[in-house]
Amino acid sequence: MKIMNFSLMPYRHLDIPESHKHRSAWVVLPNTFYDPEKGANEYESFINLLAESEDLGFDGIGVNEHHQTAYGMMPAPNLIASALIQRTKKVKIAILGRALPLVNNPINIAEEFAMLDNLSRGRIICGFVRGIGAEYHASGVNPAFSHDRFHEAHDLIVKAWTTPGPFPWEGEHYNLNYVNLWPRVYQTPHPPIWIPSQGSIETIEWAAVPERRYPFLITFSARDSVIRNLTAYREQTKKYGYEADESQLGWAAPVYVADTEERAKEEARAGLESLFNDYLTLPVEMLLPPGYTSAASMKKMMGARAGIGMERQSLEKLIALGTVVVGTPKSVLEQIEQVREKTRFGTFVSMLQFGTLPDELARRNTELFAAEVMPELRKR
Repeated sequence: MKIMNFSLMPYRHLDIPESHKHRSAWVVLPNTFYDPEKGANEYESFINLLAESEDLGFDGIGVNEHHQTAYGMMPAPNLIASALIQRTKKVKIAILGRALPLVNNPINIAEEFAMLDNLSRGRIICGFVRGIGAEYHASGVNPAFSHDRFHEAHDLIVKAWTTPGPFPWEGEHYNLNYVNLWPRVYQTPHPPIWIPSQGSIETIEWAAVPERRYPFLITFSARDSVIRNLTAYREQTKKYGYEADESQLGWAAPVYVADTEERAKEEARAGLESLFNDYLTLPVEMLLPPGYTSAASMKKMMGARAGIGMERQSLEKLIALGTVVVGTPKSVLEQIEQVREKTRFGTFVSMLQFGTLPDELARRNTELFAAEVMPELRKR
């Protein structure tokens, strides 16, 4: 099993009571809530926490992209990835993910990843996403074109990585006279592409196509939904005539480990409840704008989220649903293995800092997970 340490890099100094006077911590929250001095310190802290993962034995570290929100301070995850490249030597660096439909020229993304792939000498993993609904309010891109723009941007990027240039591109959404990537990617034929998702039917079918076989990473979902979606991906590969490899199946979840169950809950409570109730609150029209997804996928995604972003979530409810993994090393291992046994997933993306969780607890959590949970996961 491959194990990663992932961070959202939230703005932990958010005045949460005052932020509740606004509809959401996304898009409409005034940027006067952000203090640049405190924010600069936060970036330094988060980069330190992730860079330390290499010495702790993680296979990879992960960052991602969000816009105009206190939930995650990475509108340009390529910049964070570049900083991490300079702080590490061997660990993989996964950008989970880069929202393809939000850009007017996908070649910009192709170039970013090519540069990072060279700077890291082949340690980059690309996570391609459509971006959640709120990103379309922030960018002004019509969500009705989300799927089409994503697919065309993906095809253009992969061709730019693998086809000698210059060549022209004439598509529905992007038209370029010259595609001629400098620099070329370091990995052959290109960096690995992963697809983080919350279980869209269309995404599962698209990612599992034999010529792609992209790893499917289910995120922020209840345990039953994780099992159901990873099983759906495996069944889809069978329909395509092949058996999914374990490396094609992944699960991402917040994790907190302590020496007793009581201590784990006590220390994790504020961070996890702030993540799901304060940073992740989104009105439904912001989360799922008209045209963003099909009716069938919308119902499926709403079930997967189990109210996340739309109703308050207690720590006890999050644990019971299996949306988060909290406990002693033994119980955390058992919770992960419960999903592993039913899905045979091969990649676990652990979020070991979340919400308002301070550095001291995040570091202790990461070290205990690496020392007592990670080795056992690998053995099994």
